[in-house]
Amino acid sequence: MGKWYNKFIVFFTALVMALGAYTAPAGAVSNLASPVSERALSVEIEEATIFNLQHAMQRGVLTSEELVKLYLNRIEEYDDSINSIITVDENVLEEAKQLDKERKAEKVRGPLHGIPVILKDNYDTYDMQTTAGSLSLEGSIPLKDAYQTKRLRDEGAIIIGKANLHEFAFGFQTISSLGGQTFNPYDLTRYPGGSSGGTAAAVASNFATVGLGTDTGGSIRIPSSFNNLVGLRPTMGLASRDGIIPLALSQDVGGPMGRTVEDVAVVLDAIAGYDPADPVTEASIGKVPKTYTHYLKKNGLKKARIGVIRDLFGNDPQVNKVMDQVIADMEALGAEVFEVTVPNLSAILSYPSLSGYEFKFQLNDYLASLGPDAPVRTLSDIIESGKFHPSLESGLKSRNERESLENNEEYQDIITNRPKMSRESLMVTFNEHDLDALLYPTSNALPAQVGKSQGAGNANRLSPYSGFPAISVPAGFSDNGLPVGLELLGKEFDEPTLIKLAYAYQEGTNHRKAPELK
Repeated sequence: MGKWYNKFIVFFTALVMALGAYTAPAGAVSNLASPVSERALSVEIEEATIFNLQHAMQRGVLTSEELVKLYLNRIEEYDDSINSIITVDENVLEEAKQLDKERKAEKVRGPLHGIPVILKDNYDTYDMQTTAGSLSLEGSIPLKDAYQTKRLRDEGAIIIGKANLHEFAFGFQTISSLGGQTFNPYDLTRYPGGSSGGTAAAVASNFATVGLGTDTGGSIRIPSSFNNLVGLRPTMGLASRDGIIPLALSQDVGGPMGRTVEDVAVVLDAIAGYDPADPVTEASIGKVPKTYTHYLKKNGLKKARIGVIRDLFGNDPQVNKVMDQVIADMEALGAEVFEVTVPNLSAILSYPSLSGYEFKFQLNDYLASLGPDAPVRTLSDIIESGKFHPSLESGLKSRNERESLENNEEYQDIITNRPKMSRESLMVTFNEHDLDALLYPTSNALPAQVGKSQGAGNANRLSPYSGFPAISVPAGFSDNGLPVGLELLGKEFDEPTLIKLAYAYQEGTNHRKAPELK
């Protein structure tokens, strides 16, 4: 065995011992072909973490091929009602077999070796269509993987398929002309959040181990909240956006969505770092730790200083009840919690998203990258095709009327003053109270019934407007069983602190519960 391989085994063994090892059912290996033992194994797979699964595969009681089959069976059995998946990779079992051969030959690529991942369908994949949920891009095969997609594959991850999203990442309902309406697995009459609602619903339903989403104004964190998941919006510049269909690059980031903080940390290790194709990632050089899993500390809330932004709470008594319990639990776990005010908060939140300005120009650049076989070449082509959800028509047309960004005074004012005000105001608050993080509800509203208006408040804007990282963590449930999430906002490139705090809270409260699928 090579030195790296031995270190890998030691690393995972230690983590699994610390986090609780996977236990395979008796006879899981010898009788795997029998339906009874396969059902028994699938119970163990549900909610299993990357650490659990790696430990099981390393012990030889589970293969990646078996794991993929179990997820595919769950998709076939349950996704008709949830409608979270747009595409399943037709070669996924062959890929799993190849990774099993590599493991047998002691050639483990990394901590994600053999782990199935679901991607939001705005991440480029060289071997599957990438559509942003739009019929106008049906059948569009990019020339290469997105940077984050490639990093996952380099680590041995299996891209099991692509998830539905709110078309072109425009909204919180997750409805698209290609994928239809995705439903919340905790209540099939309600929205899953968005725009990464397909990824969220799929991961919550155990259709894959982890997933990737994108976040321009809340699109990782809100669906994570609505689906009882952990979702991390990284610092702007920590992870490359190359090969992700853009909405507004001044705000866009891609990041992990998982059932646990530890899974999110493992995925963040894979996707973080400098990519010359995305110049903003140059800021990450020297700021990426050896591994984010180092910060998975159960006592991470002891002596932590958390600032609660009460001004970001809404009027929903169910959400506020959960958040009051969050504060009490954090104090019981050793944190000092303060109510704080952020200077200029109203002014910051009154700024609009830049998706109304940048989308046309950046989408056209993306379409040009697809080469001569692209089904459409411009936003004008998309509008003329009529192949989009009717609810997008006015938004697409208004964006297409933009003629320039350089000569737009309003845009120049926003791009110059909004980040400056946001960052400076937040740092005043952090420094005044010597805070580790700021706390507020991820969404101040519960998942709405499909067909009704979906609100979420505007707390989700602080992270994209400042570029600072934020993580949503399961915080509990409403009286009728709808998930509620808390959001922690950190300082620039301080994901380690967010992971430490979120993990300690997760381990101290255990709010993650799988939906009861039918």
